Amino acid sequence: MTSLTSAMNTSVNALALNETAISVIGNNIANADTNGFKASNVLFTTQLSQTLSAGSAPTSTNGGTNPEQIGLGASIAATEGDFTQGSITNTSIPSNLAIQGNGFFVLNTSSGTAYTRDGDFSLNANNQLVTASGANVQGYGVDSSFNLNTAQLQNLTIPLGNLNVAQQTTNLSVEGALIPTGTVATQGAHLLSDTLGDAGNSGADATASTLLTNLEDPPGTSLGIKAGDVLQFTPQVDGATLSPVTLDVTSSSTLGDLTTLMDGALGIQSGNGVPNDPNKLPAAGQPGVNVVNGQIQVVGNMGTVNNISFEPGDLTDNGSTLPVNFTQAESANGTSTSTNFVVYDSLGTAITVDMTAALQSTAPGATTYRYFFTSPNNDGPSTALGTGTIVFGSSGQVVSGGTASFSVDRSGTAAASPMTVTANLSGISGLASATSGSSLTLASQNGAAPGTLSSYAIDPNGVISGTFSNGAIETLGQVVLATFTNNQGLVANGNGTYNVGTNSGPAIVSQPNSSGAGSLKSGAVEESNTDIGSSLVDLITVSTNYQGAARVISVADQLINDLLTMMQQLA
Repeated sequence: MTSLTSAMNTSVNALALNETAISVIGNNIANADTNGFKASNVLFTTQLSQTLSAGSAPTSTNGGTNPEQIGLGASIAATEGDFTQGSITNTSIPSNLAIQGNGFFVLNTSSGTAYTRDGDFSLNANNQLVTASGANVQGYGVDSSFNLNTAQLQNLTIPLGNLNVAQQTTNLSVEGALIPTGTVATQGAHLLSDTLGDAGNSGADATASTLLTNLEDPPGTSLGIKAGDVLQFTPQVDGATLSPVTLDVTSSSTLGDLTTLMDGALGIQSGNGVPNDPNKLPAAGQPGVNVVNGQIQVVGNMGTVNNISFEPGDLTDNGSTLPVNFTQAESANGTSTSTNFVVYDSLGTAITVDMTAALQSTAPGATTYRYFFTSPNNDGPSTALGTGTIVFGSSGQVVSGGTASFSVDRSGTAAASPMTVTANLSGISGLASATSGSSLTLASQNGAAPGTLSSYAIDPNGVISGTFSNGAIETLGQVVLATFTNNQGLVANGNGTYNVGTNSGPAIVSQPNSSGAGSLKSGAVEESNTDIGSSLVDLITVSTNYQGAARVISVADQLINDLLTMMQQLA
């Protein structure tokens, strides 16, 4: 009787165990289409057995006996998660992510930090990367210069249509061809004004220190310049009218102030190896605007494209032409060419840069051109930005001066200043023909006007790169992954998420492709790793076991009934 009762209890236990197994298998099958789902397996183990005899050891007359034990059924040892890789399917949605490896996405939920393999993410109304249940995806953000900040995790944001950036030009490339044989530049433009007098010095010839209010032309006849007047100078270079500049006259303004203004507006460059012109005064022969023997002397840079000219009305006082005449003593000569292009400051403001190049010298196996950079948008006292030389070998290739640099002063704006640009000139050759002539053109530059974030992509390392309407590409953040010493120890809490368990070990957060976390695939999701075929086979096995346990109960019940009948008959 006791054994039959024990058999029934054991079988009832077996029913409960197999019901649990059926429940787990049913859950696996139900989640066969759940992204990132990890199937589970139920592990059974035997319970304590009833020991009828402990057995005996062998003796000289007996071979010994084994223990006599009757099992009391089974129990659940564990419900073990299967964390093997699921299949990855493409979705073409850039916010969707699949992990190829052992990592978990890190989430910020209303109840704290959680982890998931389900990468079916999207952008919410605040452009935050979130799960289907609204949990925020965590990662590294960026600073104002779009550098990753790996000091702490934050909710990832991809502000499509809201983020505007500009990109400052730091590098550019110029291409073209220059004539290797031509007229070597020997002089720049040479212009002389009327001889001016100084009313403050008894009509003597004016000097750079002569006050503008004392200026006379001719000596003895005042030009009528008064404090409070506005002088305007409109430069003309290579037949083109450049941007005018103005000088507010004060009681201390001098003729030197005016010549400095004119020099800067014309963009005349001296020093840095610029050849002297010994035929010009002052004796140094350097280009520039100076006062010599009472006259304003203008000496320009060499090369025909740098030729300077004056017309009546180029110099005015309160809008009226100043009666100061200039005579063109010489015109600039030398084979030359020019180009202009646009670069951008840190605010995305367009800046025009003019580049000219003039044949400076020829020698056996070497041709030297001097280039000049100027910009009307330079906020300094001069439009001149820089000058240098480029030397071509006998095959027309650049042998020296293939890299140049210049700086643009933007101190008059809110942009970063100075703005330094490196120019690659190695794409220029010395192989132009006399028929085609010299030419220069901007091949590329890395700056851009203001643009709006229009699209993004996430690479295998989790780095989010945003593409803006101006062509700029900037880093917006990085998705991180977490790994655990024991994935089996994680606690599932619904919505496809897990929490750290007492036996999982702490989360180790790292960048993808490091610490064994695996890589990411954008535009894809990881499917459930449920094996439908195996699950159905397991279901048949478990249901058979369930039926067997029920049969044992039925047999035990019948035997008990038979035993009771016999006992009644014996009574």
